Amino acid sequence: MTAKNPKAKKEKKPGRSRSRALLLLSLLLIGSALVRLGMEAGPAIAREVSNLQNGEGEAPNHSGRMQTEGMPSSAELQAMLAAFQERETALEAREAEIEDRMKALEIADEAIDRKLAALELAEEELRTTLAMADGATEADVDRLTTVYEQMKPKESAALFEEMDPNFAAGFLARMRPEAAAGIMAGLSPEAAYTISVVMAGRNSGVPKE
Repeated sequence: MTAKNPKAKKEKKPGRSRSRALLLLSLLLIGSALVRLGMEAGPAIAREVSNLQNGEGEAPNHSGRMQTEGMPSSAELQAMLAAFQERETALEAREAEIEDRMKALEIADEAIDRKLAALELAEEELRTTLAMADGATEADVDRLTTVYEQMKPKESAALFEEMDPNFAAGFLARMRPEAAAGIMAGLSPEAAYTISVVMAGRNSGVPKE
């Protein structure tokens, strides 16, 4: 039995050596892979860590800067609100001023309309008065002319001698020809000539056939 055991041991040695070689090769391959993986992943991990560190340091600043730039400050909001209120107050004052002016214009228009109506009424009354005065004057002149015609020529001539030539010529032009002739005969040559010139001048403008 002692002779069989050494032989068995001698037969098993090559198998063990092969297993150990395979194990050692596997370990070497695994170690090489780990080293290679570590060399490749190291920079990537370092970059990620660096990015994370930079992101943690810059992100708040960037976010805060955007918030600061995008949103107005409290003082700016108050200034804007005050400007809006001031503008609204100015617009309300302007509207009130325009309304006051419109009311003033309406009152002025009403006053002008009343004055125009009063002027029209006054003109109508004046025309009526003038018409009445003209009628009364015409009637008075006619009556006075009749009185001069009924007077004696010598008495009428004495009055016409003192009259203004234009005034006397107007009365004589209204009288009957025989009555006017009697008065003209009683006038002085100077008065008769002057009245005759006035009457001729009035008749010179009359159209002739």
